[in-house]
Amino acid sequence: MTDTMRAAGISRFGGDVGPLELDAPRGPGPDEVLVEVRAAGVGNWDDIARNGEWDLGVRPPMVLGVEAAGVVTAVGSAVREVAVGDRVSVHSAPLRTQGAWAERFLVGAAEVAVVPEELRFDAAAAFAVPALTADQTLRDAVDVRAGETLLVHGAGGVTGRLLVALGAHYGARVIATGGPAGVETLTALGAAQVLSYSDTSWPDTARELGVDCAVNAVPGQAELVLTTLRDGGRLATITSDPPAATRGITPVEVYVAPDGPRLARLLGLLAAGTLPLEVGARYSLDQAAAALAHVRRGTHGTAIVVTSQ
Repeated sequence: MTDTMRAAGISRFGGDVGPLELDAPRGPGPDEVLVEVRAAGVGNWDDIARNGEWDLGVRPPMVLGVEAAGVVTAVGSAVREVAVGDRVSVHSAPLRTQGAWAERFLVGAAEVAVVPEELRFDAAAAFAVPALTADQTLRDAVDVRAGETLLVHGAGGVTGRLLVALGAHYGARVIATGGPAGVETLTALGAAQVLSYSDTSWPDTARELGVDCAVNAVPGQAELVLTTLRDGGRLATITSDPPAATRGITPVEVYVAPDGPRLARLLGLLAAGTLPLEVGARYSLDQAAAALAHVRRGTHGTAIVVTSQ
């Protein structure tokens, strides 16, 4: 194992993404795992970290990326969850040393999940953050229950599609908002009704359908979604814009947290075909800037990854 590794990241906050060659991570501590990265996810959260608006505990020169999949090459003395040679997926934040857009990624053992054999590394890498976000939003923030009506506003993205599929899996009647081209896809994922967000009357329609709980995935529209809820309903937003409490509704802002056991359960649902994840484009580490630019332009519901192999 060499003392340096190839990576991609920034030399200053707000700067352009470019190739980096940094010291390889130290050996794992008692509760840590070293992963040889095969693929790492790229999302809008990486742009937030690039601008210094998400404190990952590391200063530039800084490798970006908080989700990856690969093979375990070393484990700490107290680690029992995984072993050397295991195929794993992980979301890690704050970072132990550097980020996931690299040849190696040092993470906490509690953050790691074994990847089912039928899943590719690229899908497992891009799945961790959106899947954990969706599950923590539905199970923890709004506590969706079987038989309730759940509104997912902005269901066309990777996380939005997972919210729809998980909501249906948990027994909710899911109302989704999306574009006209996404109706068939969202219906196949379990949405009972798809409302076009280009129709300005969609909040009125949702209100008439009786919304018990809602998730907002569209920046700047949490307050609009709030108007669709019944009194005493539950609202979560994943876009950092929670409105003020009203009518017995206290909106919750969701920040994704690492959770290896939960990720393992969700990977099982992905492997079973219950949850969706389509990788739309793959870039090399040297092309990480192009990968992030692709995310900024929009991915039409597909995931973007960088690969180190």
